[in-house]
Amino acid sequence: MSSQQPQRPGAIRAFCFASNKRMMHWIAAAVLVAGSVAAVGESVPKTVDHVDLQRYAGKWYELARMPNRFEKKCDRDVTAEYTLDGDIVRVVNSCVKANGETTVSKGRAKVVDKATGAKLKVTFFWPFYGNYWILGLDADYRWAVVGTPDQKYLWILSRTPSLPHDEMEGILKLVEERGYKRTDAVPTRQTGAR
Repeated sequence: MSSQQPQRPGAIRAFCFASNKRMMHWIAAAVLVAGSVAAVGESVPKTVDHVDLQRYAGKWYELARMPNRFEKKCDRDVTAEYTLDGDIVRVVNSCVKANGETTVSKGRAKVVDKATGAKLKVTFFWPFYGNYWILGLDADYRWAVVGTPDQKYLWILSRTPSLPHDEMEGILKLVEERGYKRTDAVPTRQTGAR
């Protein structure tokens, strides 16, 4: 004979339901807390309201960048040239390495935000695309600030190999407004040789 009292099925169901309900509340709370913590340090940078890609096309000089692995060997004179080809933007990036050799990378970009033209995806190794967001743009298209939503990449571009100090200071303030540190923008040496 068993000394246990008989189980009441209704009581077991009620206990399991209450336990499951408590567990769901804990899970929901954990998800909310985790989402809040993740959102605290992340702020997606704001892009410009509109980019005329016809005006944006052409040659740009890199004045500063956040160091990255794919430009690691670039010592100086970094440029980007954009050409429109229907819905595609052809990209030719070049730089001079420390040994004096010029290296060229060809890619293409596509606009992903057709309303503004400020968000593109670019690839140099299909099928892998990276974000290319235009975060700042001079009214006369003389300079641009380009970054990514995760703030892991940043470039300051200009139509000329240099800009006046006060103008560069204004651009660095914009960089900070977009959530980057001013020290993220490491100056690129432009010798004007090309």
